[in-house]
Amino acid sequence: MSDIQYFSEEGLEKLNAELRELITIERPSISQQIADARDKGDLSENAEYDAAKEAQGLLEMKIAKLQEIVQNARLIDESKIDTSKVLLLSKVTLLNLATKSEMKYTLVPEKEADLKAGKLSVSSPIAKGLLGKVVGDTAEILVPAGKIVFEIIKIER
Repeated sequence: MSDIQYFSEEGLEKLNAELRELITIERPSISQQIADARDKGDLSENAEYDAAKEAQGLLEMKIAKLQEIVQNARLIDESKIDTSKVLLLSKVTLLNLATKSEMKYTLVPEKEADLKAGKLSVSSPIAKGLLGKVVGDTAEILVPAGKIVFEIIKIER
C-alpha cells in the first residue's frame, strides 16, 4: 500500500486531469502507433514496433502510479486552516531581515511545489523553519547558501 499524500483541491484536480489525459489521449495514441508498426510486416526486426511497445509499458507504469496516488490522496479542507500560525497551505508574507526584501510563499504538499509560482514544498528547509511560527516571529533558517533570517509579517489562508 502506498503512503497517504495530502493535496489542495487545485493540486488534486491537476493530478486527476493528468491521469485523464494519459488514459484518454496518450493510451489510444500509443495503441495506434503499435497497430501502425504491426501493419509494416515482420515484428522481429521492426524497431518502430519495439519502441511503441516500450513506450506503452512506460505509459502503463505511469498510469498505475498516478492511479495509486489518486486512490490514496486526501483532500485538505482549506476552510479549516488556522491563520494564527504558519501551517500547510498558509500564505505567508516574509521580510528577509538581511536584504529588507519582502517575499510571499504558499506552503503546499511536496507534489504541488512550484517555486516560480511562489509555492514552497512543506518539506523544504525554508518551510520547515516557518511551520508553527506566528506573525512577528523571526525564523533563522539554514539553507545551502548559509543562514537566512525572516520575520513573519502576515499569514493568510
